[in-house]
Amino acid sequence: MTEKKLLVVDDDPDILRVLKANLELYGFEALVAPSWGVAREILQSTPPDLLVLDLGLPDGDGISICGQLKTDYPAMPVIMLTARDRVSDKVTGLESGADDYIVKPFETLELVARIKACLRRSGTGAEQTIIKDITLDRRSRTVQVRGRAVELTPKEYELLCLFIDNRGAVITREFIRKSIWKSAKLYSWSRVIDVHIQHLRRKIEANPVEPEYILTAPGAGYRFTA
Repeated sequence: MTEKKLLVVDDDPDILRVLKANLELYGFEALVAPSWGVAREILQSTPPDLLVLDLGLPDGDGISICGQLKTDYPAMPVIMLTARDRVSDKVTGLESGADDYIVKPFETLELVARIKACLRRSGTGAEQTIIKDITLDRRSRTVQVRGRAVELTPKEYELLCLFIDNRGAVITREFIRKSIWKSAKLYSWSRVIDVHIQHLRRKIEANPVEPEYILTAPGAGYRFTA
């Protein structure tokens, strides 16, 4: 997979510095702009694969900017970055054309997961990932393990994608819930997640009792390793 180019637009220099460093650690090329004027120049010279846009810019309203972006660059995913957490603000942002919406403060891991999800939906992410005995084809939503096709439920498939996209990192049950079950109100949701992971292990691990891929991180969550 070629390095994906991101453009982060935010008027806070500390946020730009931290995001640039963290996103580059995850393998992205991260461009930054402190204003819409600077961002527009970058867009015209080196269009990115995805744009992370703060709503509160000094030289333009994020909602209006997003609408114009979707007119000029209809295929470019846009993730809105904002401190506004009201449902009405989220609806307005999404209706303006944003592909996703994340509220400050946030964890870098969550932003990275949302970026990868947007790139997959837009068709600019990696279509096929091969990790040892596992082959994941995102275009056909198929999985092969040790050369044999494996039937996964929709949630099991989303779990596997989430683990692969964040391989090596410890991810919490809360992060899994927010990424896959969104805002769904689940009874004993922690147990629901554990059960789904048990089922996924049975399908992809040679020995589910001593897993090779999906490891438990005691007191923290899970980690996918290869």
